[in-house]
Amino acid sequence: MKKSIFKEGKKYTFRDYFDLPNPTEEIINELGYSYSLGIIELPKSENCDIHSIQNLKDNYYKVLPKINLDSEAAKREFLIAPILFEVAKSTDSKISVEYQIEIDDKLSGYMDYLIRSKQEIVIIEAKKGDIDKGFNQLAAELIALDKYEDENNNLLYGAITIGEMWRFSILNRKTKHITKDIHSFTVPEDVEIIFRILVGITEFTI
Repeated sequence: MKKSIFKEGKKYTFRDYFDLPNPTEEIINELGYSYSLGIIELPKSENCDIHSIQNLKDNYYKVLPKINLDSEAAKREFLIAPILFEVAKSTDSKISVEYQIEIDDKLSGYMDYLIRSKQEIVIIEAKKGDIDKGFNQLAAELIALDKYEDENNNLLYGAITIGEMWRFSILNRKTKHITKDIHSFTVPEDVEIIFRILVGITEFTI
């Protein structure tokens, strides 16, 4: 019998997954789900307010050269928050910050951001600029949300960001499979695409 990657008697928070040395697939398998890297057909809204998009672009290109983005706090405030602010303005979504969930001794902690709408999106800020290890944390949060929510939505969406880069994922609740998108998007170059994806997910119904 294969030895568990989890230590007996230890309580794991979402942030602990960032520090696990094991491969992503091994971690996800241990939690009873499967994993793949591939192309995700993400919904993109065609109904976005063009002024919101232009406002985002203008602010990033005018303000970012004046901001020191060396700290995680600066990236959170000047790179991540502006996009979420415009999503909240443009949709009927509700955004929770540091949303707490406790499932069991392997799945508990705070989600950086949880967007609730027709679909739910978990967004986490990767610490130390490591988007790959941050994805392990995101996967654990998506699995926790799958176990926590009774809604009938077939998909849960996730996004991992280091501020300058975003990457998306999907958890299929029927097949218990997590797909990590092979594509990544950068700020400010791809801010319109990121915004249209986030708004598109909030509008999307299955």
